[in-house]
Amino acid sequence: MLGIIGGSGLYDLPGLSGVRREKVRTPFGDPSDAVVLGRLGDQEIAFIARHGA
Repeated sequence: MLGIIGGSGLYDLPGLSGVRREKVRTPFGDPSDAVVLGRLGDQEIAFIARHGA
């Protein structure tokens, strides 16, 4: 799995398939937004925006 932290423009990453969003909790508090999970080719991807939606 590859984790990406980036700008909100990556929500529409071309070629990303099987997209789903998961809300996660951490010991440090809630993250900026839900984690977007999907596949890019044969690579599993987890993306979270730096500043939320």
